[in-house]
Amino acid sequence: MIVVTGAAGFIGSCMVKRLNDAGYPDILAVDDFSRPDKNRNLEGKQLWGQMHRLNFVRWLERNHTDVDAVIHLGARTDTTEQSKAIFDELNLEYSRALWMLCAGFDIPFLYASSAATYGLGEIGYDDNHATIPQLKPLNPYGQSKQDFDVWVLEQAPKMGDGGWAGFKFFNVYGPNEYHKGRMASVIFHTARQIKATGAMKLFRSHRPDYQDGAQSRDFIYVKDVVDVLLHFMEKKPANGIYNLGTGQARTFLDLAVGTFRALDLEPQISFIDTPADIRDTYQYFTQAEMGKIRAAGYTEPFIGLEEGIADYVQRYLKEELLW
Repeated sequence: MIVVTGAAGFIGSCMVKRLNDAGYPDILAVDDFSRPDKNRNLEGKQLWGQMHRLNFVRWLERNHTDVDAVIHLGARTDTTEQSKAIFDELNLEYSRALWMLCAGFDIPFLYASSAATYGLGEIGYDDNHATIPQLKPLNPYGQSKQDFDVWVLEQAPKMGDGGWAGFKFFNVYGPNEYHKGRMASVIFHTARQIKATGAMKLFRSHRPDYQDGAQSRDFIYVKDVVDVLLHFMEKKPANGIYNLGTGQARTFLDLAVGTFRALDLEPQISFIDTPADIRDTYQYFTQAEMGKIRAAGYTEPFIGLEEGIADYVQRYLKEELLW
């Protein structure tokens, strides 16, 4: 049995789909299942069962011999949330509890970190373990992921034969994020805004070294993300924390133009001020160093931005279909 936490969420439900496609029907979906709009993501997927996240730790203690791997994708991901206590509970303490059980029972453990740990990128975007403790996230969400990464590196020698890997997700986009509201990808909001108004408003640059729309991120399609996770689950490369992006930063202007093209429309783009509550912690550039994950044996090419946008918009967003 494979356990996926956060299974009703965006990346979690895509992981379940990818596992099903690879021939894994026995999946325990762990989440809180309190939102019907989110639970819709599991429709049509093969599962062994579902379990509330608060019941899972005790269940794992008793049934660990039935579990072949834990893919821990459940987390509080709202970057505007300022309560450290919420993140400590959901992103740090819960993750520690799962880690300790998997380490003790030799269960392979894969988990989601975040590129938010890199902050402004003062020391680059290198997933070298030696530099990870020096990172300075810009918000409580990023700090919770950073705290767990640092704790994991301290605990790593205690991990048994099960193996582990953490993944610093960069800007993930793709189907099954309909429930995420403000935290959905820019591509999701761009397509929605274009369909509603025929135009798109991007955040204006508030730095003199970046033109409006030239803010750049490493955008990665969710289908690539779950392919990488499947590779690590099956091949069990070296333990470690890995970047998971494409290695190629692209501008928000590229993204917006690509979305218009996917909708067969001419671009109509204007600029608005970045909201004050995120302006001081807004990342203007992210780009994953990807040598480590390539050295771990993942050799498949990553889907390009225009190709990914076209697949997402035309196959899913136009009719709000699930993957």
